[in-house]
Amino acid sequence: MENMETRGIKEVARHAGVSLGTVSNVLNRPHVVAENTRQRVLEAIRELGYVRNDSARQLRAGRSRTIAIVVLDVSNPFFTDVIRGAEEAIEAAGAVAVVCNSGQSVSRERRHLELLEEQRVQGILITPVDGGRDSQLINLIKHGVPVVLVDRGIGQSGRCSVAVDDVLGGRLAGQHFRELGHERVAFVGGPLAIPQVNDRQRGFESVLSDIQVLTFLTAELTVAAGRQAGATIADLPAAERPTAVFCANDLLALGLLQEMTQREISVPGDVAILGYDDIDFAAAAAVPLSSVRQPREQLGRAAAELLLEETRFPETHAHRNLVFHPELVARKSTMRPTSPRR
Repeated sequence: MENMETRGIKEVARHAGVSLGTVSNVLNRPHVVAENTRQRVLEAIRELGYVRNDSARQLRAGRSRTIAIVVLDVSNPFFTDVIRGAEEAIEAAGAVAVVCNSGQSVSRERRHLELLEEQRVQGILITPVDGGRDSQLINLIKHGVPVVLVDRGIGQSGRCSVAVDDVLGGRLAGQHFRELGHERVAFVGGPLAIPQVNDRQRGFESVLSDIQVLTFLTAELTVAAGRQAGATIADLPAAERPTAVFCANDLLALGLLQEMTQREISVPGDVAILGYDDIDFAAAAAVPLSSVRQPREQLGRAAAELLLEETRFPETHAHRNLVFHPELVARKSTMRPTSPRR
């Protein structure tokens, strides 16, 4: 028995006075059809209001044109920019992106991955909660679903990844404070189970081995968490308060800046603040925020291109781990003091 799509194609072919094969070529390989014939078929499609059942056709072929992007926090502008870069490459390839938010929850991430496998997505771009070691993600790869790790995966084999050298980013922050003469410094970061936080802290402390680094860990990488850390720092006696603070991301740094402003603690006069990511809000803050810049859209675009290559040429595709270098952008929040801090 004919399905609705087959009957629709027959009607188009009859209306345009061409064969079924010609209509199929116009829909799937338009470059092989003469221009005047192609236009006649397209006109017939418009007049008949024919709508191609593309999703059903793709699922019969065992795949869809959907690529999933699973991120830790869609409210974080860093991930917004990563998604934007990935979408550009995905849409240019004729596919569609769907975004899922894990909320930094392993269980929520697993539910997303189960549903995405059921939907037979073409592939998945993911910033995994646990760095890519979760069994659900590993099973997806074993089942042949192309997966690219985003902002993760330095040194991993068996899958593609794009990441930034966060250890280097931490070193840039530490060197910046050292050049400014700071001798009481602090690191504010989220859970060290998040690989980026761990790497940024390690890099930061590696160039400050002769200086005591106070560490303030927060439950989340948010503005609210930054304000809480700022309150803890502001409550320290002035003689013990760090004169410079490096935050694991810009949201923490912006929260810290808000708290210092409310407490009437001068930035950078009393406390210099340095963030990470260089989101658009950093430069627009009341005190423009110094930050370690990541190439956010480039990360997303490169990840999508690796995934698209793997879906198109699975036999010849070679997994690659791309690593981008961060750069430090100095603004008013770490302005050089007139004399070194003591």
